[in-house]
Amino acid sequence: MLCLRKVYLFALRRYQARTVSSDLLLSQINNCTHEDEVFSLVGRNKARLSEKHVGIALNVLWQLQKKRPLLLRTSDYVRNHSQFLALCILAENKVEHMENEVIVDTLYSIQRLNVEDHDSLAGVLVTEAWKRLERLSLPALSKFALCLYKQRRQFSPLIGKIAHIVDMKLDSIEDIRILSVLMISISDVISQSFRDRLLKKAEQLLGEEDEVYFNYAKRITQFLQNVKLTYYPLLEKCNKIFLKSASQLDLYNISIIFGLYEQLGFDSAEFRLVAKQLLSESIDDYHDPETFSKLFFILGPMAGSKVRERLLVTAAHMAEGFSSHQVLGILKTMQKMKCRNSHLLKKMVSVLHKHLDSYHVLQLIKLTQYLILLRCHDQELFAKLKTSLFGFLKSSVIPADTAAIIHVLAMLPSSQVEEIIVNKATAILPQCNLQHLNYIATALIKWNHYDQLHWQNTSELCVKLLQKINDCGFQRLRKAGNLNLLLEELTHVNGEWFQEVIREETVATCQHLIDQVTWANVLQLSFFLIKTNHRCPSLLDRIASVTVENTDKIHPFKMYFILCLFSVLNYDPPGNEEFFESCIQHLTSNLSCFETHHLVLLGHVLAVAGYFPPALIKTIFNVSFLSKLDAQLEVLSDTLKQRVRSRLMKLNRAVCLECPEFHIPWFHEHYCHRIFYTGRSRINPLRQHIHKMLAEILGGSHYTRVSVLTPYYYEIDFECILDKNKKPLSYMAQNILLGALEGIHWRCDIKVEERKALPPGAQRIALELLDSKAFIKGSHHLKGEAALKKRHLEMLGYRVIQIPHFEWNSMVLSTKGEQLEYLRRCLYETQ
Repeated sequence: MLCLRKVYLFALRRYQARTVSSDLLLSQINNCTHEDEVFSLVGRNKARLSEKHVGIALNVLWQLQKKRPLLLRTSDYVRNHSQFLALCILAENKVEHMENEVIVDTLYSIQRLNVEDHDSLAGVLVTEAWKRLERLSLPALSKFALCLYKQRRQFSPLIGKIAHIVDMKLDSIEDIRILSVLMISISDVISQSFRDRLLKKAEQLLGEEDEVYFNYAKRITQFLQNVKLTYYPLLEKCNKIFLKSASQLDLYNISIIFGLYEQLGFDSAEFRLVAKQLLSESIDDYHDPETFSKLFFILGPMAGSKVRERLLVTAAHMAEGFSSHQVLGILKTMQKMKCRNSHLLKKMVSVLHKHLDSYHVLQLIKLTQYLILLRCHDQELFAKLKTSLFGFLKSSVIPADTAAIIHVLAMLPSSQVEEIIVNKATAILPQCNLQHLNYIATALIKWNHYDQLHWQNTSELCVKLLQKINDCGFQRLRKAGNLNLLLEELTHVNGEWFQEVIREETVATCQHLIDQVTWANVLQLSFFLIKTNHRCPSLLDRIASVTVENTDKIHPFKMYFILCLFSVLNYDPPGNEEFFESCIQHLTSNLSCFETHHLVLLGHVLAVAGYFPPALIKTIFNVSFLSKLDAQLEVLSDTLKQRVRSRLMKLNRAVCLECPEFHIPWFHEHYCHRIFYTGRSRINPLRQHIHKMLAEILGGSHYTRVSVLTPYYYEIDFECILDKNKKPLSYMAQNILLGALEGIHWRCDIKVEERKALPPGAQRIALELLDSKAFIKGSHHLKGEAALKKRHLEMLGYRVIQIPHFEWNSMVLSTKGEQLEYLRRCLYETQ
């Protein structure tokens, strides 16, 4: 018994000494402040290193690298060190004895140290973690999933198993860091229903109060881009976090966020303002091509004139140092800026000649489009582009690529249809979706318009191909059984072929699938109907009823586009008041979801429909709001900027005319004066013709005026005044001088209070020529803007006579006598 006791005490002392020694070694590794210290300890203690020591040592090596700025890291030195190789061999030999977390941490560390994915240690660690997948804690699972994602294994069965585990344990995840990592890692293998559950969970866990959420918000935005979903509630949350995290908004992060927003079709003027301010202050810090190209991409489209000029000069100076990818980015940004700087364009073109062979097919297509939009005239470059595109066309087996190549070939100057184009297009037709068919048809129509079907046999082949494209389009529409898939396919389909050939059949197909219209797809359907300019009562009624039933499920920003559909098409659904009031109530209780310029656009859409919600009107016509709007307009594109300013003027006009009780002043006098008086044009022949006939009917040209500006700056084609006995009143009698017929006669009495009073019983008459743009496609129904103008002119005291193009151009009015009689009836018949 005594002997056994001695043996036990000896063993215990030996174990304790070893534990203390091991703990001391572990502590020494953890306290290392330089990689060489770690390697020295490893070299002296190889025989004593346990699996825990090895894992900690590799982790410490990564942590030491992590503390350094990116450019000062020495990963190459670490990886090539003999003791690092020894650590990797030890880790590989001891992997089965490692704890679960140590395996994942080791894999993460060597990956961050840029060890190749096909390295034997990486493979062994992945295999061992796979075996223990069900036993991994959620933090370890998220880190392992991220490692696999970084290894580009997002489609592997292993990721599928991780997604299944996340699906089972989703309710128990309470850490947004873990959830955000898992979301981007499994984004390529999840179902739509699982995606929606993940979004709800993220929305629940993502806070807005602290910039600690910055990286989580970035990951969630990346997830949305991965699943190609613009989910506004989460995007708005993420955007608020970005705005509160100015300290983390460096060029690198801003460029990532801008790129994600662009791909998601999401924009934030507030974020643009913050980015513009931060980058404008540090513009001198970016001297190398990589960082400057990012700066140019972000700052270029929203820079003021001085900063813009500096950017263009610097870009031209750096041109020779740009990579092929950076040149593409610069040209894309120039196109966004509508830049016509010939010096910079020539520099980019000269650099392109040496990079042309490095582009893959999709980059080459984009490059060609940018150069054409920038009005490049380098025929040698276009010849090289054409040769490269034809090379890709010959080898292409992907329908999307083939259709895109054909589409862009038609854009090239002096491009002609060649037999290979017809043959390749014919071969892929059965596999083409509507977007691909639209690309090919658009190209053929363009060649036909420019008489570039030079050979008879080619012309005949193209005609046959167009017929086949039409047949394929109709066949695809007849077979369509899923409205969501159809609407997704139609997103980028537009142009002459769509409008003239398959538009009606497409609308009919949507009608056939009307039972599949839900709150989730009303936005896409609304976009489609706006694009078609088609008034389909059954679809519009269905959209209205689904919207009213699901108002609380539809994001306010989406609601704007739905209302835009009914406003533009001037359509009143059954229960019109209930529909608009339900939508307006939802919108006015969520005005904070809108940016300033979006509120202006919303106000205008509602005004066209005849609605002026007090909460919205008072919000917009407020000094602080308008000051904020002015600031945000500076970072919007020129096109959007002009549209917002125009809509604000129109909304101001509508409120002044229809809601005087709001006491909103008319403050667009100078804006309108600049717009209308700097863009004078000559009267077109049709107006001259009608003006002469009106002069003949009324008894002289001094009885009518052409191109008249009314109070609040409506422009009307013709104006005349009839007294109570239907006799015309002369403008000469009112001391208004008339210029030559070829000029435009502009009214001097712009303000309401300055208008000369008419004799009792007299009436001003406005004659308006309405072209096809004023009507719904294929019908005689007025669109919203034309109806609004008529309403406002009547409020201004006019009797409005609208002359539709389909009446004026009809066979009934084919002679001058018939036209005179038609105008006479319009003027003198009692309404």
